Amino acid sequence: MSTNYEMLGGATATPVKMWTRGVPVEAEARDQLRNIANLPFIHSHVAVMPDVHLGKGATVGSVIPTRGAIVPAAVGVDIGCGMCAVQLSLGASDLPDTLRDVRMAIEAAVPVGAASHKDVPRAVENLWFSTLKDRYFAIERKHPDFAPKQSGAFQIGTLGGGNHFIELCLDEAERVWVMLHSGSRNIGNRIGSYFITQAREELQRQDVHLPDRNLSYFVEGSTLFNDYVEAVGWAQDYAKANRAMMLKATLAALEPHLPAFTLTQKAINCHHNYVEQETHFGERVWVTRKGAVRAGDGDLGIIPGSMGTRSYIVRGKGNPESFCSCSHGAGRAMSRTAAKKRFTLEDHAAATAGIECRKDEGVIDETPAAYKDIDSVMAAQADLVDIVHTLRQVVCVKG
Repeated sequence: MSTNYEMLGGATATPVKMWTRGVPVEAEARDQLRNIANLPFIHSHVAVMPDVHLGKGATVGSVIPTRGAIVPAAVGVDIGCGMCAVQLSLGASDLPDTLRDVRMAIEAAVPVGAASHKDVPRAVENLWFSTLKDRYFAIERKHPDFAPKQSGAFQIGTLGGGNHFIELCLDEAERVWVMLHSGSRNIGNRIGSYFITQAREELQRQDVHLPDRNLSYFVEGSTLFNDYVEAVGWAQDYAKANRAMMLKATLAALEPHLPAFTLTQKAINCHHNYVEQETHFGERVWVTRKGAVRAGDGDLGIIPGSMGTRSYIVRGKGNPESFCSCSHGAGRAMSRTAAKKRFTLEDHAAATAGIECRKDEGVIDETPAAYKDIDSVMAAQADLVDIVHTLRQVVCVKG
């Protein structure tokens, strides 16, 4: 299989292979990657996706294989964040001329931003009690300090803010898709933050010093390691359930506004912030994908652009050098603070012309120009995925 990566310069204990040809990478992200590659338990090398950028704790767009240890901050606090998409049996001609009512219907059906359900819907309640509640309380009994004041059931089927979204899209054949992006909400954030702190304190007790304390880790076989694996696995399942419930609510919200439809392709529901065990280069290791999607041979995944650009349904090529991974999006080109200072409402309105979406100051940090060029990102990973569908947004819901 052909490869398209380049090597990160500078001294590292293990190599860093970067699928970043034609894509800018800031110096701070390169420094962060060197710190990751110098950890004593990295397996083979670190793989870097073309949407790479500086992250909190560890670099976004990195694939980190580890032997006998896990770095909680590499998974992050939006545990299980990922994408979901499904194709409908409708075309562009089936959409109403004005899409504002469609956007308003979705926003009424799915709590956005920091909002939770006021009353837990029956379907959510059934899911919580049947598959999530008992496992959650088994974790909370061992670590009560992270417990939120409100039951996690209140945020299953809710969007959140930042770069999370729900979109109505058209593909290259003008067929309608629903696509959404979210994770494990407040309860995942609390689990992630708690165990990141626990890892730092554990290494302090052991008098272990790292160039970046955010890369503190748990050693396999320890009690905290086992508890973290249990908690992060639960949060990943919670995130997937959250997306499934949002998709169900979104489809129901669309029904009064569109002709009768069916789902013509099975929904794709994939994580891009998570950890799991996999076999690579003949060894069973822990693989942390922080802003990366599994792209094994034949795996379907989703690579979104931004509010005003294309997104892609892709099929993985199973490239072993990337640990069978690809990017999780376009990747930020600048911080949220920098975007708010640089772009105006007029810039944002022009960049999202023709798309039914928010065009106010609350989403300036999500404006398309705050992200890398999605065409360059896709070109840099041509050896990792094939493009199955190209989507363009017509409705975008943001928190």
